[in-house]
Amino acid sequence: MFAAQYAGDKTFNIQQGTAVPPGPGEVRLSVGYVGICGTDMHIYHGVMDARVSPPQIIGHEMSGVVAELGEGVDNVAIGDHVVVRPLDYCLDCPACDAGHSHVCQNLKFMGIDTPGAFQSSWTVKARTLHKLPSNVSLKMGALVEPLSVACHDVSRARVAKGEDVVVIGGGPIGQLVAMVAKAKGANVIISEVSETRRKFSEDNGIDTVDPINQDVVAEINKATNGKGADVVFEVSGVQPAVDVMTDIAAVRGRICMVAIHSQKPQVDLFQFFWKELELLGARVYEHEDFEQAIQLIADGSLDLAPLISSVSKLDNIGDAFASMDGNPSGMKALVSLSEES
Repeated sequence: MFAAQYAGDKTFNIQQGTAVPPGPGEVRLSVGYVGICGTDMHIYHGVMDARVSPPQIIGHEMSGVVAELGEGVDNVAIGDHVVVRPLDYCLDCPACDAGHSHVCQNLKFMGIDTPGAFQSSWTVKARTLHKLPSNVSLKMGALVEPLSVACHDVSRARVAKGEDVVVIGGGPIGQLVAMVAKAKGANVIISEVSETRRKFSEDNGIDTVDPINQDVVAEINKATNGKGADVVFEVSGVQPAVDVMTDIAAVRGRICMVAIHSQKPQVDLFQFFWKELELLGARVYEHEDFEQAIQLIADGSLDLAPLISSVSKLDNIGDAFASMDGNPSGMKALVSLSEES
């Protein structure tokens, strides 16, 4: 088997190794495609080295084929096309006891805290697997994980048909949140500084606003007849977005915090009192979010093909990362790892 190890300083080394046989409750996968996500880019820039401890195999947005079963595995069969929900939870903490294993207090995120998917053979716990239906390709399967993030966000925010939704930030996750909310029947607007990403949204039937050259509050009030947004998703992670999210929210509106803010932002708490707003956190995903994401792809509700910016082989993983670095036109770069992909 071959693996790409992140070595630090924007560098990857391709290593040849031996496939790890699956133990009890485990499955060995032949990896098909792996997507490069925002967290991977943070790792690439070195800001997570203390957590990742390079050299490390990263990557978690993946699809693959079941190659070998460990003892006691009966939820999948050899040859099944699957995706991994890359959360290794303990089942023994208060969060897990309460049924919230996705935010386990001892959570290990696969591909960050433990070896990930940028390897041709990956051995994982069978409980992390979700089967892909026959009409979902491995290439589309690699988009299930980020789509599951969006499904979880939209679920947490309780988006309903006919509601007015604003997504602040039109990167890959923001675009997916907008798509899922629109599929729910909401009226969606994306606020995005990049002209390229606004055009991507508009080409996919989603209205946009330019927060640099337009008055976002005035535009949202105009679009909602002065009511404001029933739901606001903050996906950008910058202070100006936090400033505006309370201004554009309707009375009793819901604000869903999707972005990870590297510094503590200032929040206008007066608006929460005045408008009776709700602030909801949304982190990763649950089992049902993966199942919903797979269904949205399988039944044709969402066309995710335009999100794929490039497909590279594992040997060219460094170039794939470099091509996404600071590139607003790049949405989702995939790395292909197996002949079956």
